[in-house]
Amino acid sequence: MSIARRVTIFPFEPFLPMPLQAPGPADPVLELLLSRLRLHDTVTTPYYIQLQRQIQALIDGGELRPGHGLPSERVLAQALNLSRTTIKRCYDALRDTQAVASSQGRGGTVVKAAPRVSPAMQRLKGFTEEMRELGLVPSTRVLARAVVQDRMVASIFGRPSNAEFLKLVRVRLADDAPMSREVAWYDLAVAPGLAEWDGKGSAYAHLREHCGIELAWADQSVEAVFSSPEEGEVFGFAQPGPCLLLKRRSHSAQDVLVEYVEGTFRGDAYVYRLKLRS
Repeated sequence: MSIARRVTIFPFEPFLPMPLQAPGPADPVLELLLSRLRLHDTVTTPYYIQLQRQIQALIDGGELRPGHGLPSERVLAQALNLSRTTIKRCYDALRDTQAVASSQGRGGTVVKAAPRVSPAMQRLKGFTEEMRELGLVPSTRVLARAVVQDRMVASIFGRPSNAEFLKLVRVRLADDAPMSREVAWYDLAVAPGLAEWDGKGSAYAHLREHCGIELAWADQSVEAVFSSPEEGEVFGFAQPGPCLLLKRRSHSAQDVLVEYVEGTFRGDAYVYRLKLRS
């Protein structure tokens, strides 16, 4: 006669606020993580997301600095008594937001910093040209693109309220690190060739090559702000961080306003230089 046994399967990992086993050799980063990470099984947020958010907060707060190597998936999983899959999903999520990167030389995962740039504000140039001058590879991610009518924007351009503008919301990247989130408007009455542009690459190059418009000068202001939730998501900030807001009105050689753009640049990456003469 056979005896049926009841087997209970637990779909979730047990909550253990502290590791059951001591880590091996002293590792300052591992010790920091073990002293800060706290997982909660009373909320519906998966463990890997809880870990991602807490590690991101340590990066944003400066406790985990660029170049710090994170423990391997195996080591952190053992130390926290979690599955290696959970740690892998956490690290993958951090890589997706550009917070960390794989280190080929060290064979591990390191905290990634945005390129530190110090462009000179001496002449009118676009993001693409500026990054290339600094030896970085520029790229663009288009978040939104639409032909719009906007009364407020029309007033900036001195156009009637039913004038049409190309509105672009883009993330500008350097060496694959997000550097700015910009919202730009272009007057389609002045540059109709932009109506079919996909928004990728340099707007200034497209204006020059496809619309015959060379931008000659601009009014630009710079002010300190904190990142919005949308900007924080782009930059991988767990909490509002310092940024620079640049507002630019770019004109053609005929003094016609062609572009109005508001770009938010991450404050941990930009230091602008000006040459002052007596």
